[in-house]
Amino acid sequence: MKHPTLIQTPTQTQFLSVEDVAALVSQVGIAATLQRLADYILEDYRRWQDFDKCARVASHSSDGVIELMPIADAITYAFKYVNGHPKNTRLGLPTVMAFGVLADVATGIPVLLSELTLSTALRTAAMSAVAARALARPDSKRMALIGNGAQAEFQALAFHYLLGIEEIRLFDTDALATRKLMRNLQHTGLRLSACTSIAQAVRGADIVTTVTADKTNATILTPDLIEPGMHINGVGGDCPGKTELHPEVLRAASVFVQYEPQTRIEGDLQQMPADFAVTELWQVLRDQAPGRTSEAQITLFDSVGFALEDYSALRYLRDAAAALGLGQALSLLPELANPKDLFSLVRPASHEQAAASARADAEPALAWAA
Repeated sequence: MKHPTLIQTPTQTQFLSVEDVAALVSQVGIAATLQRLADYILEDYRRWQDFDKCARVASHSSDGVIELMPIADAITYAFKYVNGHPKNTRLGLPTVMAFGVLADVATGIPVLLSELTLSTALRTAAMSAVAARALARPDSKRMALIGNGAQAEFQALAFHYLLGIEEIRLFDTDALATRKLMRNLQHTGLRLSACTSIAQAVRGADIVTTVTADKTNATILTPDLIEPGMHINGVGGDCPGKTELHPEVLRAASVFVQYEPQTRIEGDLQQMPADFAVTELWQVLRDQAPGRTSEAQITLFDSVGFALEDYSALRYLRDAAAALGLGQALSLLPELANPKDLFSLVRPASHEQAAASARADAEPALAWAA
């Protein structure tokens, strides 16, 4: 499948800044952006077997994690650089920051370099909606949203615009975060209510989304809070040593994951034995495995984020930016008359310059010898 390109010359890379992506969302509209991202994600998950996949490469520290997330099909290679540092907000920095690249498999040329901090929040929300369309009860109207930080508004809007959620009950240990969310979404048709406990928020909910940030083995949801027919969208448990759900919640549910080898290391699934049964979501999206099979069934999407969603997001950003004329060309690669003559970029243009360059090169060596 061929895709449009933004670059004008073979060695130029199109760059999308945070401002470019924000302008794209503004022009397209956030509802349409979420819908189109969901469409791209669904299209790519349905061709799951086309991709060369691996779990992301992570470097952990006591303060957080830095990760690389690569994936490729026969035409396009993609990767995302992303961090997760919960303490960053104390420094005035985002918990999650990211950028990504699309490259041409045939030549290795990076076609697109884009911010992915804003885009990750959008694609994660779109992914939640794709999963919930397959797993939640179709008549779902009420959601509990536990964790009201940087990604919460995007989750709320994806469920509102793409699934028809009408009411969201909110809880966060930081009351300011909840007020921030309510202020940001007051223009929507959502009914928003702040709750004083997790139990109050989840009572009677059709869907429960957990999106907390702390890198700890937490138990945000316990078995006594789970009701028949709930769909649980577990977003915050996304690295080793970071969970949100009590193990018995998983045992009570039908569990669906993006890429099982990665989720067993990073998701709430890390708490379970190796033979605990899960279903990769692509199988449901291709009608190769059942999703929800009854009204009373409890379904759980153990979402950790997978490189395929970033591939989809970068693909959408490239196409939408081209249509809107956003971004700028970067010279990341040398343009050479003779591709074997890389030295020509630094070769002096004249004998006088060559002699001056030779003298400059000799001075450090002479000083060392002395």
